[in-house]
Amino acid sequence: MEQILELFTRQSISGSLLFIFLTAGIGAIISKIKIFNVKIGVAGVLFAGLAIAHFGAVVNAEILQFIRELGLLLFVYTIGLEIGPRFVSSMKNNGLKLNLLSFAIVALGVITALAVKYAFNLDPAVAVGILCGAVTNTPGLGAAGQLAGTIVPPIDSSVMGMSYAIAYPCGIIGLIVTMILIKLIFKINPAEAGLEHEKSLVSIDKTIESIQIKVTNSNIFGKTVSDINLKTPGLIISRIKRGEYVFPATEATTISESDIIIGICEHGIISELQMFIGKVEINERVPIEGNLAMKEVLVTKRKLIGRTVGEIGIYRRYPANLTRIFRGEFEIIPNINSVVQFGDVVRIVGSKDVLDEIALEFGNSTKRLDKPNVMPIFIGIVLGIIFGSMPIYFPGLSVPAKLGLAGGPLIVAIILGNIGRVGRIDFYVTRSANLMLREIGIVLFLACVGLLSGGGFVQAIVNGGYAWIGYGALITVLPIFLVGVAARLMRINYLQICGLLAGALTDPPALEYANSIDSSHAQALTYATVYPFTMLLRIITAQIFLLLLI
Repeated sequence: MEQILELFTRQSISGSLLFIFLTAGIGAIISKIKIFNVKIGVAGVLFAGLAIAHFGAVVNAEILQFIRELGLLLFVYTIGLEIGPRFVSSMKNNGLKLNLLSFAIVALGVITALAVKYAFNLDPAVAVGILCGAVTNTPGLGAAGQLAGTIVPPIDSSVMGMSYAIAYPCGIIGLIVTMILIKLIFKINPAEAGLEHEKSLVSIDKTIESIQIKVTNSNIFGKTVSDINLKTPGLIISRIKRGEYVFPATEATTISESDIIIGICEHGIISELQMFIGKVEINERVPIEGNLAMKEVLVTKRKLIGRTVGEIGIYRRYPANLTRIFRGEFEIIPNINSVVQFGDVVRIVGSKDVLDEIALEFGNSTKRLDKPNVMPIFIGIVLGIIFGSMPIYFPGLSVPAKLGLAGGPLIVAIILGNIGRVGRIDFYVTRSANLMLREIGIVLFLACVGLLSGGGFVQAIVNGGYAWIGYGALITVLPIFLVGVAARLMRINYLQICGLLAGALTDPPALEYANSIDSSHAQALTYATVYPFTMLLRIITAQIFLLLLI
């Protein structure tokens, strides 16, 4: 019995680990609690750590600091792998405008935090913690905490954790209040905003349509499917209907007058197809009948990874065609230069008797996905640590900034996630494995932050820390309100504005509230568009903000 009691009363490795996992378990329970239909989320782990430390948990600070950094490392690296494939695409077309608005929110937040710091003469550690808490950005707190330890004299990062925890609720509540204010000011009906968004999708050039084209242009009579594909890269031809007979389209198939071409295309090229081929009809889905069938196949054969659709050449060797690539949440219209990655799901349309053979050629083995692909994770993290340790010099700053264990692995993971494969090494991690590592990482990080900061938490509030709530609310609300109003004046859809504000604060609980406003996907899509760029900005600006204060 004495040995068990010693776990709770002596600074030991076992005792520290016990308190970390106890914090994680209690925090997981707290995270399920809903307040006004909004979950507390993973911040429950932080609050649990603060409470356990306040009531006298005996922990080894060095062990907590080590596990805190390990948790942060796992969290940011797995985030980078997930957002990497969509990082470049998020900066195109409408995404560029949304990311510029997100940048404005970040910049205004830093300016507001600077004003608050000097107006109320806050300690630098307190100011940084309030900034990170007000925008609910945990990786930014981790990056600033690392930098704080390298400054001479070093800054106490536990103070950052306390002010972060006090300001954190402001980020959630302030954002939700701002969404409501914008709705009231502009008298917006969320249901109408959802319908407006759905209608707008029709005009987006990249919307994928299932089509039938009746061949009427005599200039393409006798041309092959290969000839048409070269001139219309946004079109994928899966089948040809000639009279009552339907057959798969191969590269050498010749087009005849009155043929019906069946396939998919980007919405923006429909008018071009009507001029080049003939009358286009848009269908919800063209049924696959007769000897034809459709099969979705999992890409797990290593020798095909990184090869293009043209190099694989299904359409040359079989009466079948690859008509779609699904990569995570993304749907891709392939052309001959589209690259296939490990874990992709490809849709094949062709003769029934060849589909199983094609499936075997691609692998189609879920067991291979179940096997952890750990080597690339460790290689990527090593590169991230090295990259994060490189100094970055800014004019006017006395100390060079570093991306650290938050920024370095994040940027490397974004690059590797976007590339997908380097030589024979692919960086694919299944979504379930990614989420598991990410949740473990953030839970360990927040548990350690709470345990390190909780000892003086109540005393800090009593001695004036309650004012930090007001400072945090100001840093949260002012930037998002100004940019939210500006976005509405720019005629951006209200639901997209909600997604923009939640993404600019990297705030999942607020996104949950935004999603509850209307069943449209606009909020989540906009959140995903601005999240990658904003996450990177928050990590860098947290460090720059700290350097400006010393």
